[in-house]
Amino acid sequence: MNVLVTGAAGFIGSHFAEKISEHGFKVIGLDNFSDYYSKDLKEKNARDLKSKGIKVIRFDLCDEGLGNIIQDEIHYIFHFAGQPGISSKSTFESYFQNNFIATNNLLNFALEQKDLKLFVNLSTSSVYGKYATLAEDDETKPVSDYGVTKLAAEQLVLSKSRSNLLKACSLRLFSVYGPRERPDKLFTKLIDCAINDKKFPLFEGSTAHIRSFTFVGDIVDGILSVIGKENICNGQIFNIGSENEHTTQEGIENIEKITGKKIKFEHLPKRPGDQLRTSANIEKARKLLGYDPKTTFYEGLQKQTEWFKGI
Repeated sequence: MNVLVTGAAGFIGSHFAEKISEHGFKVIGLDNFSDYYSKDLKEKNARDLKSKGIKVIRFDLCDEGLGNIIQDEIHYIFHFAGQPGISSKSTFESYFQNNFIATNNLLNFALEQKDLKLFVNLSTSSVYGKYATLAEDDETKPVSDYGVTKLAAEQLVLSKSRSNLLKACSLRLFSVYGPRERPDKLFTKLIDCAINDKKFPLFEGSTAHIRSFTFVGDIVDGILSVIGKENICNGQIFNIGSENEHTTQEGIENIEKITGKKIKFEHLPKRPGDQLRTSANIEKARKLLGYDPKTTFYEGLQKQTEWFKGI
């Protein structure tokens, strides 16, 4: 069966493309190789995928005409691509284009596939707002352009399911970390600052933030678990993350312990749009998908540190 993975050269997408390929699926990867962060890391991820027989196509989903690029009949679509995170450098227009318009263009392509079994939208806990502690049916209150546009894209995807145009589901991911994490993300930046004696930009109050930090391998297992459960998943939303909560301060202390280095800080004002707490309620995913994350916080950070040392 043929699987299309968008954002395949990115952090989570590249891990997932590798994993599903190992399960015997033919994977076609798609990525626009944006300059949101250094392209070198994405290019390296793409080379690793290609070395394992995975095709990676350079294409921007904000453009139309994907059907002219991909001739294979697609059976599963896993949509990781989008404008990531909360950044003062990103405009609302960039979030809207890359999270909403791009998703709409991909849906148009999906509707042309005669034997599409499931469209899997990868969403985020940011749709819940400052306190992401809720179940999937609870009210969403996003507080950032990122969260707003990801929620809009999610509803766009699920509207196609509600209209019986295709089978689709959305997975809300919680605070993913691990090897290949973007250089602007928390733990890659902390590890970099520890090892290379740089100052870490610490926003006021952020050490007390609580997160369901979830190792990327456990996230990938959760995403994979939808395969073969298309009827169960159709029209559904699932939280995918760890039930264990940790503060940013705990993360800092773990990185210092693993690297044997003290981290220096540049203290900055509070950042608007930050979540204060995420706590993944995964009862639904555990019950319907058999989802069961196992990697401890410290183990995951050890693996990420080893990866960072090797890049």
